[in-house]
Amino acid sequence: MGINAERIAEILGGERVLQQRVGSLADLQQVVAEGLPVESLDQTVDYVTDSAKEATALRDRLVPRATRARRARLKVGESERVERVARLMAMAEEVWEGREEAQLFLTEPHPMLGEKTPLEMAETELGARRVERLLMHLEYSLPA
Repeated sequence: MGINAERIAEILGGERVLQQRVGSLADLQQVVAEGLPVESLDQTVDYVTDSAKEATALRDRLVPRATRARRARLKVGESERVERVARLMAMAEEVWEGREEAQLFLTEPHPMLGEKTPLEMAETELGARRVERLLMHLEYSLPA
């Protein structure tokens, strides 16, 4: 299991939203460094969540509502948070072999994460790394 830049870009809204084709990690890094379009936040959140309540809460945690209303593009730090969520979704889909199962994994508290959800852990880079490690353990049936 690796980082699939093309799949992450699709979750972020694809070529239509990103305004360029992403075929490598270098391309993805450039898009994030330039600041993702706010629409990318909406595309990612809508893809990752399965209810309007969850979507609103995640959207507000990633980028405050007032900030979204003022700008067309996200700042680098905000873009990194959105990319992080898309990356975890792409990895979870690979492990669970489907969107619905991946959504459930990301939105349910997990004992290996101190009863926090993977999306809550994704608020920080180190938390996201813990989720990635958990996903790799699940994918390869490694002991925790």
